[in-house]
Amino acid sequence: MDKINEMLIPTIMLTAYGTIEKAVEAMKLGAYHYLIKPVDTELLINVIKEAIEKSKGNQKLEKIESPFPEIIGKSKPMQEVFYIMEMVAQTNANVLITGESGTGKELVARAIHRKSLRNSKPFIIVDCTTIPENLLESELFGHEKGAFTGATDRKIGLIEIANEGTVFLDEIGELPMFLQKKLLRFLQEKEIQRIGSTHRIKVDVRVISATNRNLEKAIQEGLFREDLYWRLNVVRINLPPLRERKEDIPLLVNYFLNKFSKENNKPVPHIEPEVMEILINNDWPGNIRELANVIERAVILSPSGVISIKYLPKRIQEKTGTIEKKENTLNLIEVEKSLILKALSSTGWNQTKAAEILGISRKQLRTKMKNYGLLPQTEDD
Repeated sequence: MDKINEMLIPTIMLTAYGTIEKAVEAMKLGAYHYLIKPVDTELLINVIKEAIEKSKGNQKLEKIESPFPEIIGKSKPMQEVFYIMEMVAQTNANVLITGESGTGKELVARAIHRKSLRNSKPFIIVDCTTIPENLLESELFGHEKGAFTGATDRKIGLIEIANEGTVFLDEIGELPMFLQKKLLRFLQEKEIQRIGSTHRIKVDVRVISATNRNLEKAIQEGLFREDLYWRLNVVRINLPPLRERKEDIPLLVNYFLNKFSKENNKPVPHIEPEVMEILINNDWPGNIRELANVIERAVILSPSGVISIKYLPKRIQEKTGTIEKKENTLNLIEVEKSLILKALSSTGWNQTKAAEILGISRKQLRTKMKNYGLLPQTEDD
């Protein structure tokens, strides 16, 4: 019995000599269920079916066909995202991608570009949070030699470099107000003007922008131009957080297991069913990025090719502790009640004989029967 937790499949204990203590011990050591012979066939079948469902997380996951194979998801929210992406990909419409941090906004932008008619042209990323504000205008629009102190050469801006392709403005909500006006002019006129130049240059660029900010609120607070918002938001794609697409988590886990095993020269590990269940039920405030981090860590730390709960970060173990305790308690209650009913049934509800079979006193049995509502009303104190 001390080897139950080491097994990689759900374990169902069958015995002709069952006691409550043995049942509790088996459940604590990892048994999925505990049954006393003779076993009701229908009950056994149902228990086996439940065990199979629980172990599905360890089976090799089927490949999900998608118009965007670089994005993993079969849930309804992601199917809606795929539909909008497919409709907009081969148009020239500007796209605004919204969603929490870590939901994959850049990945969606790349996928749209890859399937667009511009896919042979540049895909240029501009992170509006990492470029210093005093350099951002030059990075976007370029400058002429001598335009300002330090401008020793002409610089071609990123928008001009992206000509005939796509520019991805990541975290557009952080763009300074003075640059919002210049970006709006570019979107309206399809022209740019380098700093220090009087010459306007025609540029054919599709703009995909992304933000995790509430731009409508930013507009109300005077931090974002409403006219720019409507220019950027011709088609909007809102990416759901991972907690709203839980059925995609096993697919993502399988993908990251293979990815990080290959990157770290390790065999693809087996993930225990209870670990998969914990991953599915976690809230994932960091979304896909956080899930990827957790799986990579587990792949690296697991020496045996099996990912168990102990290889999850402490923050996730702590979150699940109360839930696991509650679920285990419920399982033990169900097992105990089942054992009592079995013993009573086999003895014609003779409480003394049933107590002997269960290895407890008649007084203990009556207390448990009362707790479970098994005492006849005429005997209920």
